[in-house]
Amino acid sequence: MALTPDQILAAHKANLETLVGLTNKAFEGVEKLVELNVAATRAALNDAATNAKSVLDAKNAQDLISVQAGLLQPMAEKSAAYSRHLYEIAAATSLEFSKAFESQAGEAQAKFNEFVDTAAKNAPAGSESAVAVMKTAVAAANNAYDSVQKAVKQAGEVAETNFNTITSNVVKAAGNVGTAAKKR
Repeated sequence: MALTPDQILAAHKANLETLVGLTNKAFEGVEKLVELNVAATRAALNDAATNAKSVLDAKNAQDLISVQAGLLQPMAEKSAAYSRHLYEIAAATSLEFSKAFESQAGEAQAKFNEFVDTAAKNAPAGSESAVAVMKTAVAAANNAYDSVQKAVKQAGEVAETNFNTITSNVVKAAGNVGTAAKKR
């Protein structure tokens, strides 16, 4: 089965459109990351100014310890929120790339299956067993691909759950340390 110039041109156009789309998604991810970092830097500068004023307003060591303890929880929460936003940006960008890859892989898989079917129909008499072996191999490869894809998705879900759990635990621990320090 030979490809015609129109088929080759259509494939190149589709690949170019996919590349442009992925490039735009990558730039959107970078833009979101820059916006997040600018907002985080602005908030950090404002917090630093506010915290410095609070420290300077402390009248004794106990007030200073209390101010410092009160800063721990908000810092942990803001760090966790920053990490969460960063993860969301990365996950969203990765999802777009995965969708494009899955689409391209699905199309390639369908075309390969079509090629195998055409080759099987045009195979010489007596090659039925070889054709059956080839079809079985293709089916096994497709099943393996599907299994790997499912495993990757599950691993991503587990990683996200673990990330959220760890973030939550860190914020709680910071709150406990802050509370304990204030009691002193």
